[in-house]
Amino acid sequence: MSRRRLAVVALCALVLIVGGWMLSRTHPAEPAPTTAGQVSEPACPIATLPHEVVDTVKRIHTGGPFPFPHSDGAVFTNREGHLPKQRRGYYHEYTVITPRAQDRSMRRIVTGGTPLAYPTQYFYTGDHYDSFCLVTDAGTQR
Repeated sequence: MSRRRLAVVALCALVLIVGGWMLSRTHPAEPAPTTAGQVSEPACPIATLPHEVVDTVKRIHTGGPFPFPHSDGAVFTNREGHLPKQRRGYYHEYTVITPRAQDRSMRRIVTGGTPLAYPTQYFYTGDHYDSFCLVTDAGTQR
C-alpha cells in the first residue's frame, strides 16, 4: 500500500473514532419546546406512585398542615427548565414523605396553576427535580 493511501485510511479511521466519541458524549435530543398549557412529561396515574403522594395531595387540597411548613408551598422556580416555561410563582413545591428519611429527602409534588388548593397541574419527581411525570388524576383525589 502506498504512503498516500495509508495516510488517507489513517485519517478516515481517526475521523470515525473522533466522530463516534463526540456522538457518544452528546446529550439525547431535547424534547420539543412546549407552549403554555402543553406538557411533554410522561403521564403517571397517582395509583402508580408511592402511596405517600396521595397524603401530600390531600394536604395540598386542605391547605395543610405540611410536614415542612417553611418549605412546603414555596414557589418552585423551575431553574432546570424540566417543566413547561411559566411565569414566576406559577409552580409550588411540596414534600412527599420518604419513610425512614431523616430530612425532606428527594421526592416532591410540584403543582402548577391556581387556586393553590386545587391547582391545574401536578407533577411528581422522585429524584429531586431531575425528572418529572404529570400526575394525571391528582386533582380528583378527595
